[in-house]
Amino acid sequence: MTTSPILVTGGTGTLGRHVVPLLREAGRDVRVLSRHGHAAGDGVRYVVGDLLEDEGVEAAVAGVETVLHLAGGAKGDDRATANLVRAARQAGVRHLVYISVIGADRLPLGYFRAKRDAELAVADSGIPWTTLRAAQFHDLALKTAAAMAKLPVVPSPGGLRWQPVDSRDVAARLVELALDRPAGLVPDLAGPTVYGLGELARGYLRSRGKRRPLLPVRLPGKVGRAYRAGDNLTLKGAETGHRTWEAFLAERSGAPGA
Repeated sequence: MTTSPILVTGGTGTLGRHVVPLLREAGRDVRVLSRHGHAAGDGVRYVVGDLLEDEGVEAAVAGVETVLHLAGGAKGDDRATANLVRAARQAGVRHLVYISVIGADRLPLGYFRAKRDAELAVADSGIPWTTLRAAQFHDLALKTAAAMAKLPVVPSPGGLRWQPVDSRDVAARLVELALDRPAGLVPDLAGPTVYGLGELARGYLRSRGKRRPLLPVRLPGKVGRAYRAGDNLTLKGAETGHRTWEAFLAERSGAPGA
């Protein structure tokens, strides 16, 4: 068994906060690339760096055999991943694990195109790799539903469906993949149930004891057609997580600001 640390980018984010403890439970030391300094402890060390600015990346990957690339944002995932790939290749990394999004190769939106370009950077890196595409997390569904619920009338886009997955289920799958051999593009991971966006909003409202009227709306253009066609979903051949949207809402119902 290798004793080198596993590097986790985005280790302090929604997904990383679940991944890092699971790696420690598996007996692996962890190095986290973060834009902000943190005190080391319990087998976890932090390296300050910025993937977008290509700062501190070489120091982060030095002596590492496996990298879990979880860091992501609204923009620039392709550029950040290219910077990581270049440093990882020079450092002799042996396994690069990337988390992408279902529909990266189908949705005509900038975020999805950037994720697809990041996927290609990983696949063309020359480093043995594994990529997992996941559905939107429950956390994002909650943020979206909460924002919609602040309106006096909640928009309900017809044909827009999500199959949200719990970030803890995604984290567990990523750790399995990181501790195994490189596997290329693995089956997508989605939640156990498909919902219309209006259904997600209604579930959120019920969990908060609120009522709002829903107004059916139609998404126009190529984006609307893509969502109505289910290009953001994998309805066959996907693996599914265990935790439901309803269970997630029940857990978070008392969370401040949720």
